[in-house]
Amino acid sequence: MNTRDLEAFVAVVESGSMVRAAQKLHLTQPGLTRRMQSLETLLGVELLDRQSKPLKPTRAGDEVYTLARSALRAVDDLLAIASSDIVSTGEFRIGVPPFLSELALEKPIDRLRAAFSKLTLRVTSGWSPGLIQDVERGVLDAAVVLMPDTFSMPDTLHATSLAFRPTVVVAAHSLGLSGKPFTLAELSRYDWVLNQDGCGFRSALSRALAAAGLPFSVAVEAFGADLQLSLVVRGLGIGLVSPDKLARSPYRDELDVVDTVDFRAGLTVWFIHGSLPGRLMRPAQLLRDAIADVLAQEGIALPAG
Repeated sequence: MNTRDLEAFVAVVESGSMVRAAQKLHLTQPGLTRRMQSLETLLGVELLDRQSKPLKPTRAGDEVYTLARSALRAVDDLLAIASSDIVSTGEFRIGVPPFLSELALEKPIDRLRAAFSKLTLRVTSGWSPGLIQDVERGVLDAAVVLMPDTFSMPDTLHATSLAFRPTVVVAAHSLGLSGKPFTLAELSRYDWVLNQDGCGFRSALSRALAAAGLPFSVAVEAFGADLQLSLVVRGLGIGLVSPDKLARSPYRDELDVVDTVDFRAGLTVWFIHGSLPGRLMRPAQLLRDAIADVLAQEGIALPAG
């Protein structure tokens, strides 16, 4: 069985689209179709309900999807085991977005240090597009990034989706935006309080407004969720925040969550790396799994499926 066929099927199920899956895997649609047909022929069952929009797996496809993800994870584990006799020394250069360094990076770092005491860890914080470029250029060995599910990861990188991080639009009580749904066009009449340019949440909002031909006005750029929410409470603009951040904020009772009807805010959390030397295979695997554990403990949703 070809693991690339399994990768193709998993990508289709998780994206719900042959087009998006092909983009994610950097394949042509005919190439992706051939992989799907190869897997279905080998197993002797239909794996996708091709009449559904978005595409969904059949009952047999659900079972195969679960097994396929386990098989692909096992391949990663085998590669790590194959390099288990290699001592992990030198530097491990890791990039993380601000949300992760604020959330809980301590446990993954502690686990890395406990397992690989001779490895020097160098952690850099930055916005996701820049981190992706740094991994591509070899400036970083691995990174955690947040990108829209429509983003096509460079084919030079290995990417594993860890979670989906949703966001909600929030506004001060004084604006009276609770109690009814709002369209993106209606929200575009307000100024925004957001992170600096480069933030994934801001980029997703900017692209959505641009695609609809709507204005985008940023009143205040401020770093840090609590500072942003304090400014939103004072009526300087509306904002975007993840539900976990809002739940922990001292300003949560002074804000309304705005019901949006045509804007799905949120980003997929990816763990990415390029070609790694054997000494870094096991540390990268441990870091990936440790961060996934932290996200699950914080209640951040796992990928669909």
